[in-house]
Amino acid sequence: MNQVTPYPQRVRNELRFREITVLSTERVSGFQRIVFGGESLAGFTSRGFDDHIKLFFPQPGTEFVPPQVTDEGIVWSGDVRPPSRDYTPLFNAERQELTIDFYVHDAGAASDWAVKAKPGDKLCIGGPRGSLVVPENYGWQLYVCDESGMPALRRRLETLSALNNAVKVKAIVTLSDPALKSYLAHLTQFDIDWVIGHDEQAVAQRLAALNVPQQDYFLWITGEGKVVKRLCEPFEGKVDAQLLRAQAYWHSKND
Repeated sequence: MNQVTPYPQRVRNELRFREITVLSTERVSGFQRIVFGGESLAGFTSRGFDDHIKLFFPQPGTEFVPPQVTDEGIVWSGDVRPPSRDYTPLFNAERQELTIDFYVHDAGAASDWAVKAKPGDKLCIGGPRGSLVVPENYGWQLYVCDESGMPALRRRLETLSALNNAVKVKAIVTLSDPALKSYLAHLTQFDIDWVIGHDEQAVAQRLAALNVPQQDYFLWITGEGKVVKRLCEPFEGKVDAQLLRAQAYWHSKND
């Protein structure tokens, strides 16, 4: 097989923990968008569209002391380790501002913090430790996600929109609420197939109907861990493993 474009490449970043400050907050199509700033963002870099950083959420009555990065690894001091979650960073280097879109849902440590956040609030973040830099010009590209992957998908599609339809992009997005479609409403040039109700079988049927080309392609499948594994099984042995990016964005507590 002739490789038309390079494989995705992994790059390492210096692992740092930063304290950042809330600058603004607003509700955007089912997501709480929070913009952070702070001098500690100097040197922050995120080269992969689906990079993730770890956010540590403070608990009432406790003081969070970030860990130290040493040659032996990460060293924690004390026993206070607040809940943490991984999120896609949307970074504006010129403004030195970091935006996080939190999917708002019931009983989530991150979601609960985000809806109450106000300018001046502090948060500690770590990473991204590394990035997978995926070339933009694969001729045929597939993206599959649920709400948890929509910020990464949005970041990717906004980048691809500058290519002026030079690539063919197919997205399959499964949602609990059709109102969330508006989060990607400005990306009308892309073929987005919506599945309402998190119907795994419906997603599998749509994937089975696709014709993946023999070369010059890239597949990105994310969501709940076991669902991602099952959706990827039909592609195993049929596509180049280095061109299939399968990521568990969360794990069901019912399993």
